[in-house]
Amino acid sequence: MTGSTSADEHVQRLIALTERLTQQIALDADAFEARRSHEAADRVEQTAKLANLYRHETARMKQDPAVIAGASGELRRRLIRASEAFEAVLARHGRALHAAKTITEGIVRAIAEEADRARAAVASYGPGARAQSTATTAIALNRRA
Repeated sequence: MTGSTSADEHVQRLIALTERLTQQIALDADAFEARRSHEAADRVEQTAKLANLYRHETARMKQDPAVIAGASGELRRRLIRASEAFEAVLARHGRALHAAKTITEGIVRAIAEEADRARAAVASYGPGARAQSTATTAIALNRRA
């Protein structure tokens, strides 16, 4: 097997991996945008495996550029296009995930505020009546969610 054939095969595998990961992340972005995050959660293991493999392969390519140096110009252009598509979908995914996180945090805050208002004051009746405070329960929000 010649060096260019090996490089061509490596680039073809990297293109296929990049396209598959792009497709997977696009599906997850679709789910977040449609407020169906559970669908993305169902794919998290598969997405993580693909992302780990992609990270490994791109690190290998950066460490040893000779791995793809002999690939044909057309394959290198296809890899560039696949990488650009991946970056665009990754940015879209980030925006969709941020929006889902913001919505979820808003819902949790609204529930906490409503619960606090419901417990806030109990009116007493009779002479010298005044509002009685009730104990407030703390609610912790995970900001990394």
